[in-house]
Amino acid sequence: MTSPTCLLIRHAQILLPNGEFLFGDVQTHERKIVQVAPHISATPSTETTLTREIDADGLILLPGVIDPQVHFREPGLEHKEDLFTASCACAKGGVTSFLEMPNTRPLTTTQLALDDKLKRAADKCLVNYGFFIGATGDNLSDLLQATPTPGIKIFMGSMHGPLLVDQATALESIFASGDRLIAVHAEDQARIRQRRQEFAGRTDPAVHSQIQDNQAALLATELALQLSKKYQRRLHILHMSTAEEADLLRRDKPSWVTAEVTPQHLLLNVDAYAKIGTLAQMNPPLRSPHDNAVLWQALLDGIIDFIATDHAPHTLEEKSQEYPNTPSGMPGVETSLPLMLTQASQGRCTIAQASHWMSTAVAQGYNIPYKGAIAPGYDADLVLVDLNTYRLVRREELLTKCGWSPFEGWNLTGWPVMTIVGGQVVYDRGKLDTRVRGQALTFGEAFSVALGVPRTKDVGR
Repeated sequence: MTSPTCLLIRHAQILLPNGEFLFGDVQTHERKIVQVAPHISATPSTETTLTREIDADGLILLPGVIDPQVHFREPGLEHKEDLFTASCACAKGGVTSFLEMPNTRPLTTTQLALDDKLKRAADKCLVNYGFFIGATGDNLSDLLQATPTPGIKIFMGSMHGPLLVDQATALESIFASGDRLIAVHAEDQARIRQRRQEFAGRTDPAVHSQIQDNQAALLATELALQLSKKYQRRLHILHMSTAEEADLLRRDKPSWVTAEVTPQHLLLNVDAYAKIGTLAQMNPPLRSPHDNAVLWQALLDGIIDFIATDHAPHTLEEKSQEYPNTPSGMPGVETSLPLMLTQASQGRCTIAQASHWMSTAVAQGYNIPYKGAIAPGYDADLVLVDLNTYRLVRREELLTKCGWSPFEGWNLTGWPVMTIVGGQVVYDRGKLDTRVRGQALTFGEAFSVALGVPRTKDVGR
């Protein structure tokens, strides 16, 4: 592990917390930002402590991305990905922190399993990390006591084994107990079972979007919202995928409810099956162009609060099997930031909005202190990006162990030039410093229902 450093970043276009840009300098000391100004003079004390001066002329400095939903496969499924390879991919993609899901082997459903992941991450992760505790039908005491964790993950559908919690009594018990954030994978398992019978024997992967249809997602989101309102329980809806869900929240979204969307559900749709086959298969599935448009508008209006990748890698060999024997999921941490900044460059949103959705709003939603802004006192988790250059997504350049992307061949801008984690340069123009280690994230007290969560609708508009 490298020692904390003192950096002076000069001549950058700096995204400020108010959404405006400042052309100037940022100084870091140890793991913190200590100064942001149009010009920072190199005083004798600065020169004594300075480890590195970085010329960022022509680049934009953003808060590091916080990816709030990933599946990094360790322990138990390391042939697909592991914490080291995934965190390398994060660093290359400008992701300085992640929140990882519990469907590993063993499942992350106890304090013992959570502690094991935290130890593995401390040994291997180049970026900051946090791990969800997974709900089962009978681990309520673990859900109430396990720490540190951003919250409880409930698979309401698209899951098998102990992590599938689709019975109303079990769901009600979890929502009624404690005040920890609950994040739901909202698909109705009963409807999925029924639809699988109706479409049995079909091998076209496009049928996946018909089996796990919009109604399956809406039914589960309606139930989660109902339980959240009944107990005034902090609820986060993971990877929202349908127009119907967005319209539901537009009509009825309590202040303590948040939602996220993936770049896949914004930018890909059912047409992708014809182009990339089972590489387009994920849960919840890709939807129609109409769903894309409604989700985009909901994001712009603050109905959807932030962006996550749902990075869920599988090997090409696994993906090459015939549907329905193929696993659902795709990688995303290396491409999410350039995908969204490319959308900004095309006028679909602003750079400030994209950064807010991918960093600031995540820190707010999960109450992660000192993350998501470039200001004195905040952690020096930063990314310098180049919006003057376009580059293709190439399979051979990816660092994720699975070695592929659904966006292969897309021409994107906003690629990270340098990624800084805790004041340490972890990625610099194609080179990783694999000695850098991130830290375990901390999470504040549960959100007050009265306080709610800040909305995104006015940011950068």
